Amino acid sequence: MDKLKYQMIIQWSNEDNCFLVALPDFPGQYWRTHGNTYEEAVVKGKEALESLIISYEADGEPLPEPNIVKAA
Repeated sequence: MDKLKYQMIIQWSNEDNCFLVALPDFPGQYWRTHGNTYEEAVVKGKEALESLIISYEADGEPLPEPNIVKAA
């Protein structure tokens, strides 16, 4: 799905004892969700991303431009 071309950062947090998921392409949405395992964080991150996209579309807001890395 082309709409899922947004970056998702997954980082371990000793303080929270879980993996935190960031969606930096969406303003105000940096730490969006978390998971007890890396795999769970990926699933929850994708769910959060899909929810954000649905919310933006329902509100008639344009989606932010994804930060896409160009290969050398």
